[in-house]
Amino acid sequence: MDELIEALRSGRPGLFPTDTVYGLVSLPTEEAVGALYALKGRRPEQPTALLAARPEQLVRVLPELEPARLVRGAYTLVLPNPGRRFPWLTGTRPDAIGVRIPDLSPAASSVLETVGCVAATSANDPGGPDPLSLKDVPVRLREVCPALDEGPLRGVPSTVVDLTGAEPRVLREGAVPHDEAMARMRAALAQ
Repeated sequence: MDELIEALRSGRPGLFPTDTVYGLVSLPTEEAVGALYALKGRRPEQPTALLAARPEQLVRVLPELEPARLVRGAYTLVLPNPGRRFPWLTGTRPDAIGVRIPDLSPAASSVLETVGCVAATSANDPGGPDPLSLKDVPVRLREVCPALDEGPLRGVPSTVVDLTGAEPRVLREGAVPHDEAMARMRAALAQ
């Protein structure tokens, strides 16, 4: 855990267990995200979500966020980004940004409590299978990234929900089925 924290603080990527799959993460600075994209082979027009342990961490870096919309769990939420913050994370939609507050283990939560929000994408080759365990992460990533190993995870990525329009819209069905995700989002927006 200390090696991962040290790497992240120094601007290097690391491997991180979420509540769904292993992620390749970095601090959300432009330089650190550039290193993450280069390492993964990710195209700059592809968006990457901000991941946090608590809603307060996201509101600290994205003060325009509405806390009621910040749903915890296996969701990546695409939210309005009127301040056009973190343009190196937003891909082709600078007016929207993805955020995620996963259900984390105490060790993983401790990492995020220590370093703050991180940019996070799945720790796979572009288009490759989602990593259920560290052994599923490509060797080239494991060789250069410190990791927090928590054994096998669910192995299904988060469900991505766009909340930038009048109605929620599921962009990718993942760990949470479409109908369940829609019901949860509508309940959160009604608060």
